[in-house]
Amino acid sequence: MVQVWADIYTDERDVEIDVSGGGTGVGVSDVLNEQVDVAMMGRGPEEAELEQGLVATAMLIDTVVGTINVNNPVYDELREHGLTQDELAAIFSKEITNWNEVVEPDVDEPIFVYGRSDSSAAYQKWGEFLGGYTESELEDMADGNFDGDQQVAQAINNDTHAISLNNINYVYDFNTGDLEMNIRPVPLDRDGNGTLASEEDFYDTRDDFLTAVEDGRYPSPPARDMYLAANGEFDDAAADFVEWVLTEGQQYVRENGYAPIGDEKLEKQREILAEAS
Repeated sequence: MVQVWADIYTDERDVEIDVSGGGTGVGVSDVLNEQVDVAMMGRGPEEAELEQGLVATAMLIDTVVGTINVNNPVYDELREHGLTQDELAAIFSKEITNWNEVVEPDVDEPIFVYGRSDSSAAYQKWGEFLGGYTESELEDMADGNFDGDQQVAQAINNDTHAISLNNINYVYDFNTGDLEMNIRPVPLDRDGNGTLASEEDFYDTRDDFLTAVEDGRYPSPPARDMYLAANGEFDDAAADFVEWVLTEGQQYVRENGYAPIGDEKLEKQREILAEAS
């Protein structure tokens, strides 16, 4: 999303913005060491980072969801009834290892759990959602780990018995917002009554999903705020860009597969920026 913003912003201004990846840890380290002007963060700043002078403003809401293959042996039942947070925690911690432990049908099919081998704030938030597991703990319990969203998505696309998690832009087609390839989201049965109520059933399109994130029907975590951060203060050029992100730039968020932050919280981010500029 930051690359999209940078392209739009620089197209109309005499300024250059170089965007590179590497993960939240790399970004924080680089900005605190004054190697970059702004860091992108997939989580809120930690206390130790704040003590070092890090300042951060939320810019949008990113979302991950449990994922399975459309040809999973119990896909129809999972689509109808969903899984509770406790059931997902038991699956990812390997307390539940067979699909017949979460559905009624008479099946005997193993569950393969896939995780992330890279440093991922999304994976960190997923662990929090499951009950406080660390990335390392999830990796150790998984049947296989992959480096990045793309590799995880490909593994789920090819394995009818697997479960993992993905950013929703790897679940829904970027252009149409419809479900993509063989990957399907795992519906969340939030009230634990064994079926998906109408207000819990929002998985057919990305637009429906993002609406559920915005109005709180999909929980946070695993939905999470994404941040832009600086060391001590945002310099003039960086502050101008971040201010644009928090104003005009918000109109581009949803069409690129993310949920915008609410007006009240958005105003708070502008105040944080003003104080750190």
